[in-house]
Amino acid sequence: MNLSVSRFSTVVILIVVAALSRIVPHPFNFTPIGAIALFGAAQFNRKLFAFMIPAAAMLLSDALLGNPSLPTYLSFALISVFGLVYLKKVTVSRLFVSSLVASISFFLITNFFVWFGGNMYPQTGLGLIACYTAGLAFYQQTLFGNLFLNTIMGDLFYTSLLFGSFYQINKIAFKPTVA
Repeated sequence: MNLSVSRFSTVVILIVVAALSRIVPHPFNFTPIGAIALFGAAQFNRKLFAFMIPAAAMLLSDALLGNPSLPTYLSFALISVFGLVYLKKVTVSRLFVSSLVASISFFLITNFFVWFGGNMYPQTGLGLIACYTAGLAFYQQTLFGNLFLNTIMGDLFYTSLLFGSFYQINKIAFKPTVA
């Protein structure tokens, strides 16, 4: 069995399954978006695949959901870039930090576009602050209750699930044999 093909297939399958998990009912913003971007960035040897395959999986799930969003894809790409740089060495502490960065950047970018592209808030610094403040309040109206338990916990959960699953699969399936 070609180890690199199997590794590649494993990464692709995990990403596609995670992306498709977006179509099952879940708490608002408790999704694998940031985790998929980080996982692809850390696991693909060809960095072009780190963008293409996770983006294709997201497009597939968005086609089923019917809600593609430019700010989401922009934050997704920036999270991937961060993952390429920061996750050259994967450790638990780096995964924790990168998951937090993914969550916070997703919130900042998507709410920035609400401010920038809308007419609900004045196009001033105070308008942007009002938009972010309203964004936090919006999160507090969700099932879990706040930003921490939605976006951050979703990214932490899916990051742990993707990287942990990949680690376990590698440990079992690609165990070196003794001749």
